[in-house]
Amino acid sequence: MAGRRAAITGWGAYVPEQVLSNQDLERMVDTSDEWIRERTGIRERRIAPPEIGCAEMGAEAARIAMRRAGVQPGEVDIIVVATATPDRLLPATACDLQALLGAHNAAAFDISAACTGFIYALGVAEGLLVARRADIALVVSTEKMSGITDWSDRSTCVLFGDGAGAAVLRRSANGRGIVSLFTRSDGTLAELLWRPGGGVKLPMDARVLEERLHLVKMAGREVFKAAVRSMAEAADQALVRAGLTADEISLLIPHQANIRIIESTARYANIPMEKVYVNVDRYGNMSSATLPVALDEALEEGRIRPGDHILLVAFGAGFTWGSAVLRW
Repeated sequence: MAGRRAAITGWGAYVPEQVLSNQDLERMVDTSDEWIRERTGIRERRIAPPEIGCAEMGAEAARIAMRRAGVQPGEVDIIVVATATPDRLLPATACDLQALLGAHNAAAFDISAACTGFIYALGVAEGLLVARRADIALVVSTEKMSGITDWSDRSTCVLFGDGAGAAVLRRSANGRGIVSLFTRSDGTLAELLWRPGGGVKLPMDARVLEERLHLVKMAGREVFKAAVRSMAEAADQALVRAGLTADEISLLIPHQANIRIIESTARYANIPMEKVYVNVDRYGNMSSATLPVALDEALEEGRIRPGDHILLVAFGAGFTWGSAVLRW
């Protein structure tokens, strides 16, 4: 398969400076630090200021990734932005990000796969690179979850945070890169985790605003069960397609939604927790941005070395789920 892979050659992350702690939330809704930590593992999350949108956060992460890859903005051929919280409905957030970067030669577009967006975007970029439709791809996951969170709903407002992660990809001829990739969806379960209003089917009006139908609604217990089941399947499929066993995985990076889901995924994948990267305690659920932010931190902490096999697994609204094995 030499020359038939796409590899990450640069990576970056950005999280806002403002920290919203569990103690802060205690003053906003009827909850407690102990309740949040026990059920989710989250201690704090980051919140972007009103003037900072997804394009700005994504651009910060992208600049770091491009610098590490030694890539200039004008060299980027494709920009794929994964986001569930676009700055506006038209045009794509990717186009705003392209303008901020000055990547004038790039084709830029968004994809929407919620928390699984980074894996979906990797698949899109890989396909374009391997088919030689592009030489350099920039994948960005950027989310301002605070903008679609109902801060009066104590069951969901404790979960989410803002942030962005980015990766530069090129074709690889040395065995490095994406070894396997698996994605699936089930739209019949959409109403378990969704934003009912605000689109063209239920446009923004006084009723939508009053009933907060433009904000995230979630059936927590059902989502938890579906997430554990789907992420277990995704982990198995990625390993089978890569021809690897769990023992050959150096690090599991799961979607950072809930520590219990993370622990269950690791258990089903037969990967010990000491080989699992966890930062949900510091950032909460940043939707599609959780994977690239965790990947960036793991690399900067020296948790990943050349030749390691890394397993990425995620689950999100849609429902969508997916996984990828990377050989670093």
